Amino acid sequence: MVDVAVVGGGPAGLSAALYAAKNGLETVVFDTDESWMHKAHLFNYPAVRSIGGDEFLTVTRGQARDRGATLVDEAVTDVEAIDGGFAVSTAEDEYDATYIVLATGGDRSLAEDLGCDFTDEDVVDVTLDMETSVEDVYATGAMGRAEKWQAVIAAGDGAAAVLDILSKEKGEYYHDFDMPSDVPEL
Repeated sequence: MVDVAVVGGGPAGLSAALYAAKNGLETVVFDTDESWMHKAHLFNYPAVRSIGGDEFLTVTRGQARDRGATLVDEAVTDVEAIDGGFAVSTAEDEYDATYIVLATGGDRSLAEDLGCDFTDEDVVDVTLDMETSVEDVYATGAMGRAEKWQAVIAAGDGAAAVLDILSKEKGEYYHDFDMPSDVPEL
């Protein structure tokens, strides 16, 4: 059983994968490379002067892999609760995970299938930590927002979800803060 299964490989999903894997959680990301980022060019992303969406995804996928995340190029067909976690199904395989981070943009069908509550705006109802009404299921980015579909906001949502997961795992609030001495040699 992996610790965290991330469904979606855009800014929210890859941010979640980075934070989870870098902090020692076994992480798998399901990404069919259909992110809206392929249509984007970032000028408004902190510390980025200018980067195309394709390049952003390539770099961020590399970061997630470098930190230990496994990227699976398969669509998730189903997620269901099982004893002690969740079963994530693809056409080829099944994976078990303790936590689920949904990062599927405007496609909220997996959240609906899991029984997550929705708001009057027809988006997934999430806490400030991105947790849904289903314990240990998180919905990030456009899944929980009727508007404000910015890459930087989505990335923050992915990080918020995993900081909550890390806090649960450690039994106290976990604050991820890197120092220059923490930078791994790549």
